[in-house]
Amino acid sequence: MKLSQLNIHFVTQLQGAYHKEEINSFFYMLCNFFLQFSRFEVSTSKDTLVSKSNIARFEAALLRLQAQEPIQYILGCVAFYGLTFKVNKHTLIPRPETEELVDWMVSDFQNQDTMLDILDIGTGSGCIAIALAKNLPKTSLSAIDISENALVVAQENALKNQVLVSFCQKDIVNTNCLEKKYDVIVSNPPYVRQLEKKAMSANVLEYEPSTALFVPNEDPLLFYRKIAQLAQDSLHSKGWLYFEINEYLSLEMEILLHEIGYINIEIRNDFRAVPRMIKCQKL
Repeated sequence: MKLSQLNIHFVTQLQGAYHKEEINSFFYMLCNFFLQFSRFEVSTSKDTLVSKSNIARFEAALLRLQAQEPIQYILGCVAFYGLTFKVNKHTLIPRPETEELVDWMVSDFQNQDTMLDILDIGTGSGCIAIALAKNLPKTSLSAIDISENALVVAQENALKNQVLVSFCQKDIVNTNCLEKKYDVIVSNPPYVRQLEKKAMSANVLEYEPSTALFVPNEDPLLFYRKIAQLAQDSLHSKGWLYFEINEYLSLEMEILLHEIGYINIEIRNDFRAVPRMIKCQKL
């Protein structure tokens, strides 16, 4: 089968399930992954014969896409802040919004003269901690997560990206104190309310780990409150706390942090112009 024929077959099989642009994006990603073809090479290699073994790989990917499985899980990896991260069903797929949170922190601390101790709470794939370690050489990174399986992936990602991060399994909600004091604490905790499920796509609801996504409707700031309270004891004076937040709860977050005693609270919009990040400082 020629590459052009495979392309037509691929598009036909996914019509109706995804938008045309998304289908084309999937095809280019799989060509890059299976054939090592760039987007340009795909467009200029239409008469190239695709081996039976590679056709079988595309067919297997098609079946998984038809079942709404995220393309990142099919590929087993995702690009994040210029790095490549392994992902699977035990980890959330890193989002562009989280890249912006990392970029905010890198911008804030890239000219730091002294060593910083940074803790990432709810690390998942390790994307935040590892990206910070890679881009902020004068830092010591630690990361915790409730999921042992996620931490296995995070450790693999740290090795792959050649950074040192200290990982530890911990249930933050049932933690009364942290082992040491930090200069910076960052977290992208679960923040999607159960009531927001109806607006989410099937590939997220059916495949990504629900414990890393959802919070009760009656207490959507559960993790933020716990982390902010712990940070009052675990941050050095003038230390900073960063969060990715639910766009619908930015005002509630600002009030919560003010009530706990933080100062210099700043909310920042993401590339979609919605409030997605917040930072504050301990007195």
